[in-house]
Amino acid sequence: MTAREHPPERNRPSPIRLHKELERIWATPKGWGALSAVNHTVIGKRFIVTAFVFFTIGGLLAMLIRAQLATPRSAFLGPDVYNQVFTMHGTVMMFLFAIPMFEGLAIYLLPKILGARDMAFPRLGAYGYWCYLFGGSILIVALLAGVAPDTGWFLYTPLSSRPYTPGINADVWLLGITFVEISAVSAAVEITVTILKLRAPGMSLDRMPIYAWYLLVTAGMMLVGFPPLILGSLLLEAERAIGLPFFDPARGGDPLLWQHLFWLFGHPEVYIIFLPAAGAISTMLPVFARRELLGYTWIVVAVVAVGFLSFGLWVHHMFTVGIPHLAQAFFSAASTLVAVPTAVQIFAWTGTLASGRPRLTLPMLYILGFFFVFTCGGLTGVMLAVVPFDWQAHDTQFVVAHLHYVLVGGFIFPMLAAAYYWLPHVTGRMPVQRLGVAAFWLIFLGFNLTFFLMHLTGLRGMPRRIHSYEAGIGWEGLNLISSLGGFILTMGFALFLLDMVLQSRFGRRFRRNPWEAETLEWAMPVPAASYAFASLPEVAGRAPLRDDPDLGRRLAAGEGYLPFARNGHQETLAVEIATGKPEQIVVLPQPSFLPLWSALATGVVFVALLLGLYWLAPLGLLAALALLLCWTPDPAGRRDSGPIPAGHGLMLPPHVESASAPSLWAMRFTLVADATLFASLLFGAAFLYVVAPNWPPPPLPSVGGPPGGWLPAGLVLPGLALAALGGRWAVAANVRGRTAGRSAGLLLALLGHGVALAALVWLLCLVPDPAAHAVGALGVALLAYAALHAALGLLFAGFGLYRGHAGYLSPRRSLDLRIGRLWHDYTAITGAIALLAALALCWGGLPAAGGSA
Repeated sequence: MTAREHPPERNRPSPIRLHKELERIWATPKGWGALSAVNHTVIGKRFIVTAFVFFTIGGLLAMLIRAQLATPRSAFLGPDVYNQVFTMHGTVMMFLFAIPMFEGLAIYLLPKILGARDMAFPRLGAYGYWCYLFGGSILIVALLAGVAPDTGWFLYTPLSSRPYTPGINADVWLLGITFVEISAVSAAVEITVTILKLRAPGMSLDRMPIYAWYLLVTAGMMLVGFPPLILGSLLLEAERAIGLPFFDPARGGDPLLWQHLFWLFGHPEVYIIFLPAAGAISTMLPVFARRELLGYTWIVVAVVAVGFLSFGLWVHHMFTVGIPHLAQAFFSAASTLVAVPTAVQIFAWTGTLASGRPRLTLPMLYILGFFFVFTCGGLTGVMLAVVPFDWQAHDTQFVVAHLHYVLVGGFIFPMLAAAYYWLPHVTGRMPVQRLGVAAFWLIFLGFNLTFFLMHLTGLRGMPRRIHSYEAGIGWEGLNLISSLGGFILTMGFALFLLDMVLQSRFGRRFRRNPWEAETLEWAMPVPAASYAFASLPEVAGRAPLRDDPDLGRRLAAGEGYLPFARNGHQETLAVEIATGKPEQIVVLPQPSFLPLWSALATGVVFVALLLGLYWLAPLGLLAALALLLCWTPDPAGRRDSGPIPAGHGLMLPPHVESASAPSLWAMRFTLVADATLFASLLFGAAFLYVVAPNWPPPPLPSVGGPPGGWLPAGLVLPGLALAALGGRWAVAANVRGRTAGRSAGLLLALLGHGVALAALVWLLCLVPDPAAHAVGALGVALLAYAALHAALGLLFAGFGLYRGHAGYLSPRRSLDLRIGRLWHDYTAITGAIALLAALALCWGGLPAAGGSA
């Protein structure tokens, strides 16, 4: 078949033949070829299984903690080992289990509930998985080698600074977690674009499954929430490795800057963990209540409100560090206010239950456990939002208990319910009821026995993070019972794991939709095929299977959109964001080892920095960039195809010829994350200038300009402007079919970025000693940020020249150039701001601010 050909609908292949044709295209290779998998079903399951392995490791570490604290003056673990154990417990659970677990569930489910065949960027999902696996492995290997992080999973400065943690323990955390966060940001971009663009025809925003709304808000929060921690980790690693004093008060830094950057990420992370679990509750509850979810619109508004409010609460964790009382009052009120949209969701859930006819299934049992545990955690959270109480309870076991009631109640219990609800979709078998009920009661009772008593030990004054305590204080009995509860909890999880294994092997088989649900994932035979849908559905409401109970059979028979396997391409539809009107045909990449090699090259960068092999890091970075450039698939080849059949008489352009391709949206959301990191850097500079002691530095830097004159500073802005102008010129010329003008524009962009990069490097050489005072360190950070983006701008412009010369660009196909134009514009804006900020700090003679000594 040619690109325009497809089987006429009257000659549609039989369901069996269609299945075989699609499976031949979409199936993951066998043997070693499985490492090349990019399919969302495979990658999602890998995330989930790996996250559960890390959860098991984190649970074993928790058992060691409880064994140590069971009795006074215990010698089970020494203080050094205990510090590594409790630090790694928190790190593993927060970074290696909770976030990746929901990412895996999202990657597995999203195409299936949205009516698509795969995620928007399968290779990006695979790359994210390998980064997650390799980054997490660095941390676990360090634990086994006895050099794991040992300063608490918050990694507070100055304890984590080089003078107090001279080994590589803190570096393992900073570099390993940053490696893992590449996976998180990649997943956030992929989830956001998939939800906005890759939906079934007719699925407008107000018809999306409620779970998609939860994941969309969560992914947006990740794009804004993770960059501050990435920046903080890079700054602290720079201080430890080369002495840039961002957090050293003796040299103009401030340890509180780390706390601000950490909690700008840390508090939203609680809601990043909670919201996907709450979305699972909103999806499952109507099924078992046998009642449509009440207040769909109100829930969507509440979820969006939680997303916004969560970024105004980070100082909630810093009430005892000496911030002004007015700020404490503001953040205390904001911390209480976030309970309102959370309550809206809980009232909607309880209303759905009260007006329905609930069935007490295994998932429903865990949902009821969630209601009890999470409500208790919410109540103690409101208590901690009150400043005088927080002063008394801060850094005690009360906070540990609150944290676990929120996270275990708000995430673990819903995820266990989700496991029982969706595992039949993965295995095609139903749960073993009696074993699951026993596992629930062991988990529920063991959890409350462990952590409810921690409220009491906290109120009796027991601090967190202590490895031993004296007898006779009144803590020993409570700690012993808590430890016994911890082991009961562990038995419950072991029974749950056994139940999962038995269900996968011996559970009762079924064909489809055992729960009588109304969402699209149950319209397919299970276990799900690699292509998800033999043909793509068109939806007219929020409950497609209630509107059309026969939808699954019709889709399998090829009665939907794209009911064919064309030219060996993996195809799915993209729609207009608001209306859900079909807009383009997205051609997805085949299995490839490139994501694995790219992640390995990225890992070389982090391992080289960790081991101090700084000469090797640039080589790994260049290798990673080269491999990433090789990702670009060329399904359209070197010729235009124009609109092609999508089924039902609909003709749509391929995504490379569309004005709103998913890749373009991916760059926009990537730049949102990038801009957040840059804004965090500017915030850090302003914070140190206003608050930190010893400003300005004792010997003032030269005022009136860099010692080499204004020449390099004067070259940066024209160079950046020229690059932005060249990028726009290239796009305009390409649309008009002027290849010479396109090449000229790209050459201008190349020249502009080159001039700006050279000038920025020149300025970096003129910055006052960056190790002597934070003012120089900030100047280096700002100029290095601009220089890095100018260097990548060179790459974008050069890649555009290559693509044009190779014939991959035409008036119809300008996607590469439009993506590059976004980068050139962004680099020009942020480069100008970074330059002006660096000049003002290092050579502007700024007056002393509030923090001056």
